[in-house]
Amino acid sequence: MDIIENPHRGTGLTDGDLSNIPYPSVDAAAPAALMARCFGCKETPLHALDAFGTKLWVKDERGRMDLGSFKALGAAYVIAHQAAETGADDLSTALSGRVYVTASAGNHGMSVAAGAAQFGAQAVVFLAETVPEGFAERLRGLGADVVRAGAEYEASMAAALKAADDNDWTLLSDSSWPGYSELPHRLMEGYTAMAAEVVAQIPEAPTHILLQAGVGGLAGACAAYFRSAWGNEPRIIVVEPEFAPALKESVEAGHMVSTQGPVSNMGRLDCKEASLIALKGLSRDADAFALISEEEGHDILPKIAELDLASTESGAAGIAVLDLMELGPEARVLCILSEEAEA
Repeated sequence: MDIIENPHRGTGLTDGDLSNIPYPSVDAAAPAALMARCFGCKETPLHALDAFGTKLWVKDERGRMDLGSFKALGAAYVIAHQAAETGADDLSTALSGRVYVTASAGNHGMSVAAGAAQFGAQAVVFLAETVPEGFAERLRGLGADVVRAGAEYEASMAAALKAADDNDWTLLSDSSWPGYSELPHRLMEGYTAMAAEVVAQIPEAPTHILLQAGVGGLAGACAAYFRSAWGNEPRIIVVEPEFAPALKESVEAGHMVSTQGPVSNMGRLDCKEASLIALKGLSRDADAFALISEEEGHDILPKIAELDLASTESGAAGIAVLDLMELGPEARVLCILSEEAEA
């Protein structure tokens, strides 16, 4: 594990491509209300544990909306918002005829598929060849069309972009780039509903918060909300795979950079380019960035299974860093268990 301090903490990066990019939203009330109305969304548990030599709270997103991860709150919220905007009396057919297309490593696609099905739209999800077939089967079970494209996420994203342009479909990505920020900004706003639950559930502010990141949507949304709730006190550390250090490399460079590397076993975190919204927010809100190896990501799995917190290398990456830090009994640590274990 390697931890790098953020030299831009408090001020953030705002120049170049980031100049016209919004900071992450902290309006948790809007997504919480709409998701409860449209999906009957209920809060997930926050587990209090004495584990890894410290006081630990784990926000358990494995049962979120029966979709298996925090990402249920993202794309489905965007689609629900667009359905509500139509003013239709019957929201179940409000988006009939609309097609949403995306690329996904699995969980984001599930949210797109569930949202589209709820409001009469169609979902088309592009998956890289490395995404487990179990995810593809679950997407089809929600009514989505699944297309395999390329060996890694970036190739599937390029295919989704082309399909959106060729067919006049609505691209619904969980990342953002110059000229594409409105929908991912609202998508990240959906994640703040989870962060608000944490603030309401936890008995005292944590001293440390460990947030895993792929393109950075979860980390960026949660860090912004937690700063709004708790100020500067918690030390926020963003966790990435060594094979995909997109946020860390961009923060060190002082601008957005693309990274290269082998495919990571932390599949949902294996993103070589960060979301600009997430990068802008985390350059301001994160104290440090931690990179973990494939072995370190894997070694945490039997330890969390013994705590009835079975997940994946991606879902437990924050806890993996906690296990390596040896913070001691005085620390109060918050981690997000972001997805369920693979079948």
